Amino acid sequence: MTDLDELVKTRLAEVHDRIARAGGAGVTVLPVTKTFGVDACWAAYRAGCPAVGENYAQEIVAKLGGIDRPFGVHFIGQLQTNKVRMLAPIITVYETVDRMSLVAELAKRVPGVRVMIQADTTGEPGKGGCPLDEVPALVESATGAGLEVIGLMTVGPTEGGPEAARPGFRAVRMMVDRLGLRLCSMGMTSDLEVAVQEGATEVRVGSALFGARLLPHVKSSGSGGSLPHLKSPDGRSC
Repeated sequence: MTDLDELVKTRLAEVHDRIARAGGAGVTVLPVTKTFGVDACWAAYRAGCPAVGENYAQEIVAKLGGIDRPFGVHFIGQLQTNKVRMLAPIITVYETVDRMSLVAELAKRVPGVRVMIQADTTGEPGKGGCPLDEVPALVESATGAGLEVIGLMTVGPTEGGPEAARPGFRAVRMMVDRLGLRLCSMGMTSDLEVAVQEGATEVRVGSALFGARLLPHVKSSGSGGSLPHLKSPDGRSC
């Protein structure tokens, strides 16, 4: 076991402890490995995580394309329709489906693929998601197109601290129940307790496992090495 394996295993246990103290049971941790090297993906898998989360299409292809891997890959960034084809051989779950044009492209390129519909609960530009009141129609359209809709996903607000995310998280969980869906992906490193309290079944965690986010598209080098701690300019930690 490498030093990185030990580090991620220890930090994952700490995240599970946070989830338990927030009252969560059976909550899945999705390690967010964007900007980190493939060594981080393998460390997360060896620590017991069945999948990782990635944001950037070109990085995903460069990092994970053409390699055999026993772990799934969830796409959790904003997805352009023209990137679906290049991602099709790699992505196992698309968590950020938020418009009909993307539904149509996924149905064409990867029929029957598992998806989550992303709900916009903040109104902040650049985060994606469809308005909450439009979610039922998009779920119906995606299901009708042959996609397997397994749940909803949302991203909390950038400002206001963890409690600012609570109303949106609660509304999304209520929508999950209303639609009879199984999964609710919400909460990151900074607000996972609130997400768990409001009914998350999956939290997306990066910096709590791997340290400060690397700059976009910068990868760590070597297999099993330590990860550089360069701060991200995005203002929000996964």
